[in-house]
Amino acid sequence: MKKPLLILLATLLSITCSMAQGFWLQLSNAPSGLGRFDDVFFLNENLGWAANGPSSQVYKTTDGGETWTLQFDPGGYFRNIEFLNENIGFLGTLSNTFYKTTDGGDTWTEVSITPNPPAICGLDTVGESTVYGCGAWFDPAYVIKSTDSGETWEFIDMSAYAEALVEVLFIDEQTGFVSGNASSGGVILKTTDGGNSWTPIFNSGNEGDYVWKLQLLENNTVMFGSIQSNVSGRLAKSLDSGLNWQTFSAPEGFVQAVGFQTPERGWMGGHNTGFYETNDGGETWSSLGLGDNLNRIFWLNPNLGYASGESIYKFTGFLSTEEFESVPVPDLDVKVAPTPIKDKLNVEIRFTHSDNLVIELYDLTGRFITKFIREQITDPNTKQYSFDFNYSPGTYLLDVHTNNHRKGIVITKE
Repeated sequence: MKKPLLILLATLLSITCSMAQGFWLQLSNAPSGLGRFDDVFFLNENLGWAANGPSSQVYKTTDGGETWTLQFDPGGYFRNIEFLNENIGFLGTLSNTFYKTTDGGDTWTEVSITPNPPAICGLDTVGESTVYGCGAWFDPAYVIKSTDSGETWEFIDMSAYAEALVEVLFIDEQTGFVSGNASSGGVILKTTDGGNSWTPIFNSGNEGDYVWKLQLLENNTVMFGSIQSNVSGRLAKSLDSGLNWQTFSAPEGFVQAVGFQTPERGWMGGHNTGFYETNDGGETWSSLGLGDNLNRIFWLNPNLGYASGESIYKFTGFLSTEEFESVPVPDLDVKVAPTPIKDKLNVEIRFTHSDNLVIELYDLTGRFITKFIREQITDPNTKQYSFDFNYSPGTYLLDVHTNNHRKGIVITKE
C-alpha cells in the first residue's frame, strides 16, 4: 500500500504547488466590445483601465476587475493605455490622435505633437513625470518623449534604426528599450541616455518579423520578446540583460502577447491563439484552452497579473470552478483572384471598422520582396485592390496586416 499512497501524496503535492503558482481566468464581468482589447493597465491591485481597439472604448475598474465603467468612446482604434498616477494617463491610437487625461479617465483631450505621429503603438510611464511612446507598426518609426507629465513632447526620428516600432519599455528615465521591425528582421534597440542614442541588441534575422512585446524579470537581467512572423513565430530570451539571446518556437506565427512569472514559467498568445503555457523557459508549450486574440500580458507582481484579448483575463492564485465561454475571433475577410495569378493580383478585403492596412509580398523563406500598399481605412467598407505582378512563376506569401489581424496567404503565379 505504500507505493499507491506515495503516488497519491505526490499528486496532491503537485496540484498544491500548481495552485500556489496561480492560474489565468477570464473575468466574468469583463466588458465587451466589437473586437479585442488591445491593452490593459493597472496602477495597483484595484485600480485599472482597459482599452478596446476597434470599439475605441476605455473602461475603468476600481475593484480589481470585478466591475467596469465605460469612460470614453470617441471612435478610431485604441492601441494602448498607460497612467503616471491615478489622475494623469495617456491613450495611444492608430487613428492619428493621441489623448491625455488629468482626472483619471473621466475626460480626455487630444495631445499636440510636432510632427504629429500617425499612431502610437507603445507607451511606458517611468518615474513621476516621464512618458515614452513609440510607433507605428506600420512605417515610419519614431519615439516620443515627455519629462513633464505630458505637457511638452519631443519627437525622435528612429528611421535610422528601424522601419516600424511597436513596443517601448524603460527601466528608469534614461535606460530603456524599443522593439519592432527593421529591413533585416525583428529588432530590439537599447538606450542609456534617454533616447538620444540607440544600440541594436537583437535582430531576428528574418525579413517581415516584428518583435511585438517585451518583458523584463529578475532585476532586469532576464528579458523576453515575442517575435511575430510570417514564417514562424518565436520567443526571444536573454539571461544576461540582452547581451546574448536564444530563440524558441512560439505557439503561432502571429504571436504577440508574452508574459513570464519566472524565467521558466510563462505564457504567450497571439492573433489566432489564447494562452499557451511553458514551464521550461519556452522549449515546449501547451494550450490552456482559454482566451483568444491575446495582445498584452501585464504584471503588477509575480502573483497578480492581467491580460487583454477578446476579453480581460486575470492571473490569480485561486482556482475558480466557474466556466467561461471564449469568444471566437472572426477571421480577416480577404479574397485573392485570380488563382493562379497571371499579370495582376486582385485583392478584396472587408473592413468592419476604421483600420490600417499593409500588404507585402515575401518568398516562402520569408525574404521580403515588395510592399504593395500602406493605407489608412477611415470607415467600414469593402475595398478592392489591383497590383501589377511582374514576378517570375512560382509560389509566394502574401502578408495582409491590419490593426486587429495578420494573415499569410500562399499564392501562385503561372
